[in-house]
Amino acid sequence: MSARRLWSITRRIIDGFRRDHRTLALIFIVPVAVTALLGWVLRDQQIAPTRVAIVDLDVAAGGRLASAISDAAMGAGLTVVDDGIVDQVTARAALADDRIDAALVVPSGFVADLLAGGSPRLRLITQGANAIAEGGHVAGLQRAVSRAILSLAPGGPRGEIGIERETVFGTPDADVLDVMAPVFIGYFAYFFVFVLTGISFLRERVGGTLERLLATPVTKPEIVLGYSLGFGIFATFEVVILIVFSLMRLEVPAIGPLPAFVVGLDVPTAGSPLLAFLIALLLALGAVNLGIFLSTFARTELQILQFIPIVIVPQGLLAGIFWPVETLPDVLQPIARLLPLTYAVDGLRDVMIRGYDLGAGSVQLDIAVLATIAAFFVALAAGTIRREVA
Repeated sequence: MSARRLWSITRRIIDGFRRDHRTLALIFIVPVAVTALLGWVLRDQQIAPTRVAIVDLDVAAGGRLASAISDAAMGAGLTVVDDGIVDQVTARAALADDRIDAALVVPSGFVADLLAGGSPRLRLITQGANAIAEGGHVAGLQRAVSRAILSLAPGGPRGEIGIERETVFGTPDADVLDVMAPVFIGYFAYFFVFVLTGISFLRERVGGTLERLLATPVTKPEIVLGYSLGFGIFATFEVVILIVFSLMRLEVPAIGPLPAFVVGLDVPTAGSPLLAFLIALLLALGAVNLGIFLSTFARTELQILQFIPIVIVPQGLLAGIFWPVETLPDVLQPIARLLPLTYAVDGLRDVMIRGYDLGAGSVQLDIAVLATIAAFFVALAAGTIRREVA
C-alpha cells in the first residue's frame, strides 16, 4: 500500500471540498445555525396560557372546592374562564370553539365523599387535538387541584382522588401515533416531493433538455407549469401512498416460519380522507414548485440536498409540529405564519382529529394559503429560469 497514492486521493477530496463553498457552508455554518435555532426555540419558548373552566355540579358543597381550585389555578398563572360555562355541554362547546383549553368538572357529592374518606373522581375534558400542547395545560391544572384539595383537607385526603380524562376530539386513550400521524403525513410528503423534484429538474438542466425547450417558442411559464404538472402526478401518488398506508390496516396471517404481522398504521380519522388528501396534495404541489425554483441555484445533486437543512428542517421546528406556534419566541411567530407547512399541519389536524369539513373557516383558510403559496412559487420559478446549461 502506497502512502503517496493514499495521500493523492485524500488531497483530491480535500481540494474538491475547498473549492465548493456551499459544501463548506453546509459543514461549518448550517449545523451551527440549525442548532442555534433549535436552542433558541427551546430556551426562549413561551409558556402557553392555560384557559380553564371550572364546572361545579356539587351544589351541596356550596362551591367550596370549585372556589378553591379557581383560586389555586389563578395563583399558578392559569386563566379561569367564566363565560356561561355551567355544564358539560357548554364546556364541550367552548372547547370545540377554542375558547378554553380545559374544563374541570366537579361531580355532585364530590366534597362530601372526599371528607368521608372516599375515592371521588374529577372529570377533566380537553380538546384532544394536540397532545403536546395539552400536556402542559393538564399538568398545571392537576397541580392546582392538588393544592385546592389540600386546602380543604389539610392532612391530605384519606381516599385516593382520581381524574377521569375525556376529550372533545378523538379519544383519551389515543396514542402518540394517532395524534402525530396527520403532522407526519404533511411533513414527509413535503420532504420527499421536494427532494424528488429538485433532483429531477436539475437533471433536466444538466442534460440539456431545459436548454432545448428554451430555444423553442415555449414560454417560461409554460415550461414551469408543464414540469409542475408532470412532477405533480408523482407527488399525487406519493401523497396517496402516505395517506392510505397511515389509515389502512391489513392483517397478514402467519405463513410458514413468518409470524403474523400488520401492514399499515391504522390511524383513525374523524374527517374526510379526501379532504386530508387535498390539503396534503396542495402542500406537495407547493414543494414541487419550490424544488423547481431552488434547483435553478444548484449545479449538482449534492447542492440540492444542501437545501434540506436550510429549507425543510427549520419548517419542522417552526410549523407547530412539536410545540404550538403561539409558544415560539415573538420574533419567530410571524415567520412561522409564512411557512406552508404551518397551514398544512393545522389543516390536517382540523380534518383528521377535529373532524372539520370544507365548511369550516379554518380549513378554508389553510387551503387558500397553500394554493396561493404553490402559485407564488410557480411565478417565482418562471422568473428565475435562464438559458444556460448548468
